[in-house]
Amino acid sequence: MEFSAKQIASLINGTIDGNPEARVNRISKIEEGQPGSMTFLANPLYTQYIYTTAASIILVNTSFKPEKPVSGTLIRVDDPYAAFAKLLEVYHATIRQKEGISESAAISPSARIGRHVYIGPFVSIGEDAVVGDHAEIHSHVFIGDRAMIGEHSVLHAGVKVYRDCVIGRHCIIHAGVVIGADGFGFAPQDTLEYKKVIQAGNVILEDYVEVGANTTIDRATLGSTIIRKGVKLDNLIQIAHNVEIGENTVIAAQTGISGSTKIGRNCMIGGQVGIIGHLTIADNVKIAAQSGIGNSITEAGAIVQGSPAFEIAPYRKSYIHFRNLDRIVKKIRDIEKRIEKKE
Repeated sequence: MEFSAKQIASLINGTIDGNPEARVNRISKIEEGQPGSMTFLANPLYTQYIYTTAASIILVNTSFKPEKPVSGTLIRVDDPYAAFAKLLEVYHATIRQKEGISESAAISPSARIGRHVYIGPFVSIGEDAVVGDHAEIHSHVFIGDRAMIGEHSVLHAGVKVYRDCVIGRHCIIHAGVVIGADGFGFAPQDTLEYKKVIQAGNVILEDYVEVGANTTIDRATLGSTIIRKGVKLDNLIQIAHNVEIGENTVIAAQTGISGSTKIGRNCMIGGQVGIIGHLTIADNVKIAAQSGIGNSITEAGAIVQGSPAFEIAPYRKSYIHFRNLDRIVKKIRDIEKRIEKKE
């Protein structure tokens, strides 16, 4: 579809600098913009490209003041990135949703399938499972007995949802995700062997959760592993049994969260963070990438870094000393040698 600058500005409450009839039919990165495309400038590091891009329409901040002529039409908004994200949603909504059930899908007679759903080739849906209206279940997805998939949720190719697990409305589950595999529960025996502890619980994803490719969320031993509304999980994350993640928390790739840890609302957790079990992380906490969390964080809004992690300001000061450690040691040895000579 094609949109004019005037139409786009009305959707995002923007103001136009340039030709209101400029038209676009695709999007592009600012450094690769071509005529007929729309792009945006949100990061100041990319400002140089606004003077060379051939994009027809560019979203910019209301405070942006060009230092040289810009060839494209500017649409000024308070937050270009957020405005661009909103336009992507509008564009996605214009794409016709798939509907229909593949002949190769295996669906239990007791399963309940909603209206206007898409169920792709080689999907397997178990006994008493529920798939809500407008859901999209792509090829080779497995949905176990009594599992529930909410309205408008999308399960991409190869997703596995084990028995009794619940996925809310408007969730997006990317390829290769496993929801509801057994938690890592083994009881040591006198024989030095390990006896498996039956994992009798489930996993619950509330509404508007997104889970990245190849992430795994283990079922609870008892009760539920719970991912609250609006949580966003990156690729390759491991979430263990009985973990609870609060609303609107975001977690980057390769993070591992051990069993029974409770993470608060609106937290931001960087990539490759490790969190041990049975901890509590307060609301609004930020954890820097590659940090190791071995103790609960009870202060709301705390920012931590390091392994073991501690407050970020002292960490940064300490890091200066880490980098200078070899020089400091050499200096101490020189002083010791001088003292020995005097003695």
